[in-house]
Amino acid sequence: MSATPQRNRRARRLTLAALAVTAGAGAMVAAALPAGAASGGGAAKSRTVDVQLLSFNDFHGTLEAPQGSSGTVTERQADGTTKAIPAGGVEYLATGLREARKGHEYSVTAAAGDMIGGSPMLSGLFHDEPTVEALNKLKLDVTSVGNHEFDEGKAELRRMAYGGCHPVDGCFESGKEYTGAEFKYLAANVTDEKTKRPMLNPTFIWQKGDVKIGFIGVTLEGTPDVVTADGVKGLKFGDEVETINKYAAELNKQGVKSIVALIHEGGLPASGAYNYDCDVPGAGAGVSGAIVDIAKNVDPKVDALVTGHTHQAYACNIPDPAGNPRMVTSAASYGRLFTDTTLTYDRQTKDIVRTAAVAPKPVNKIVSRDLPKAPDMTELITRWNALAAPVASRPMGFISADIAGRGSEAPEKPLGDLIADAQLEATAPAAKGGAQLAIMNPGGIRADLAYKAAGAEGDGVVTYGESYTVQPFNNLMNIVDLTGAQLITALQQQVSGTVNGPNPKILQVSKGFTYTLDMTKTGADRIVVDSVKLNGAAIDPAKTYRVAMNEFLAGGGDGFTVLKDHKNKLVGVPDLEAFNAYLAKSTEASPIAPPAADRITVVK
Repeated sequence: MSATPQRNRRARRLTLAALAVTAGAGAMVAAALPAGAASGGGAAKSRTVDVQLLSFNDFHGTLEAPQGSSGTVTERQADGTTKAIPAGGVEYLATGLREARKGHEYSVTAAAGDMIGGSPMLSGLFHDEPTVEALNKLKLDVTSVGNHEFDEGKAELRRMAYGGCHPVDGCFESGKEYTGAEFKYLAANVTDEKTKRPMLNPTFIWQKGDVKIGFIGVTLEGTPDVVTADGVKGLKFGDEVETINKYAAELNKQGVKSIVALIHEGGLPASGAYNYDCDVPGAGAGVSGAIVDIAKNVDPKVDALVTGHTHQAYACNIPDPAGNPRMVTSAASYGRLFTDTTLTYDRQTKDIVRTAAVAPKPVNKIVSRDLPKAPDMTELITRWNALAAPVASRPMGFISADIAGRGSEAPEKPLGDLIADAQLEATAPAAKGGAQLAIMNPGGIRADLAYKAAGAEGDGVVTYGESYTVQPFNNLMNIVDLTGAQLITALQQQVSGTVNGPNPKILQVSKGFTYTLDMTKTGADRIVVDSVKLNGAAIDPAKTYRVAMNEFLAGGGDGFTVLKDHKNKLVGVPDLEAFNAYLAKSTEASPIAPPAADRITVVK
């Protein structure tokens, strides 16, 4: 997700001052070989050739330019200040990639998962067929799967890859059948529990002439923790490092020495600026998180790691286990950036040259909205918007200002409070569950609500398309019994355990539920237990509370395993329906103001 191998034509002999090849570590040339260094006169091929690797990740079906803070990237200025720059939109991404490819005879485009899923309405309403069509037009060659590729289950993911109209909704465009992805989807560490075989291709070999590069694609081993149980039923997710090392050895046996791993797992840079240097004061010193341990243990046979999942931007050089330089990159999310990397391919060794002098040079580039729009992408967006318009343009409610959600980096997000309040209101009546509080996972908030109109609806109007973009999963609400002790444990699981300890996930809470989060402490101790209150009264560990949440959380998603131990579950309305019902109470004269986001007291 292979091209027929060809014999390399032998180049004339090169006279080298020193040549040192470290076994399995790439072509480690002590004396740096200049790219395209000629091996002699005449028409003989050069010993090395530059291969351009363009990459991105976590696109999430974001065809139109994202709104609010989700549609900007932070740029560090020369004086140390930062600036927010509008970015993203497939019309601009297409132009950026096409311009970047000019002048490069050898260019391959790869991605690290979550191309689909959690998508805005323009794509999500049509089961992400518009996004796959756009990715085909972008000339994407290969991508790993991410956790969101499993949002609608393995059968739907196979349909995305191989084509065919939706089994329930059918074909969306008259006279057209969905033809599938022209790029390869890789899922090396996702196996069928019965057959033990990968559910999709584990590897892909890109070839042009005598240049071959192998790709291995994996998603995070913890995918079942962040996807509904139905989405991953019957599948097993293997260790990322073990899987990559296994298939790197297999590619070597096939004669493929240049290898790139596409990993839907990521890191956390010390700065949110896309141009932050994460190799200061030393290689990879400025990035932390799961990807660091992965990078330090993936076999030196692998020459580069393209990563994702955390929606962060970084381009680091983390040494491989043999101590050789190796790039680890991520291009934020939503098509706001792409990474441009030069891989120096040695035709004699068939490997990538990786030395301190000749190492892959990754650069994250902004998908600026100053670029001209790609006409074919404009046509695609216009065509699908026409199909979506009758639904998408319906007004749902009114807001008085931007309400930050996905774009907010604060633990408590104004839009998170709004969604939790909407869920509580929908489930509080006795006949609808009798909920006393609601909790919402932050990853389920996919965008901001922007005050400025995106179309002809007028400023401050929230359309169905916009509310859908915020809450696209259509999870059913679950109203359950939890003891006070279980509720406190759930709060502690936000900041502890193997899933959330390294990367806390702070639940968004409804009005009346308050507590203190002490970030000067570690693990579960970050929750100040005696500060946890409901409507001013301390939570009683022995008392039972009715709690509303989406079915993903009720199933223990995002590492909140204690929530699976609930009792007396009542299934309520879909979360999007609850959100729209809450918005519908507002009027143009009485719009919803951004919540104060003062329910969680954070000690830093």
